[in-house]
Amino acid sequence: MKAKSESRECRPVFLLVTRHSSPVTNFGFTLLELIVVIFIVSLILAVSLPSFNGMGESRTRSEAKRLASLVRYLNDSALSGKETLHMKITFDDKAIRYAGPEGEKSEKFDSLSGIELQSRGMVSEGEIIFFFSPLGATESFTAYLRDSGSDMTVGFNGMNGRVKIRKSDE
Repeated sequence: MKAKSESRECRPVFLLVTRHSSPVTNFGFTLLELIVVIFIVSLILAVSLPSFNGMGESRTRSEAKRLASLVRYLNDSALSGKETLHMKITFDDKAIRYAGPEGEKSEKFDSLSGIELQSRGMVSEGEIIFFFSPLGATESFTAYLRDSGSDMTVGFNGMNGRVKIRKSDE
């Protein structure tokens, strides 16, 4: 009997323990992946949504800014260049032609509906010519821009050369 027990050797047994005994297939997303995707989507929305706010109003506002910029440019160029410049507004084709330091140019303003002058009151048809001299503009005016859903005004003060853009309800 002793021979049988001697033939047995005592060997250490190492077991390899794994969590999954079969190949693992994950069909879900980790929390980190979801947070990254939500962050990217919110960043894209934060950039794009403000541009869609007030889409109908943006065309009239854009034309008001262009008109204000044009009036400032002509007034400042006349003062600094010591020359008389002019701006001709034609209501038939809603265009403004002007002679600046670079020569004759023309811009179209589709929402231009009328101009109120100190000397003639409200004018909404025909042509008006404004002169910008080295001593300042000859007259103050308020231009009215009207489009579906929004009304804007551009006011020019000939005494100090300031231009203000306002919504009509202000």
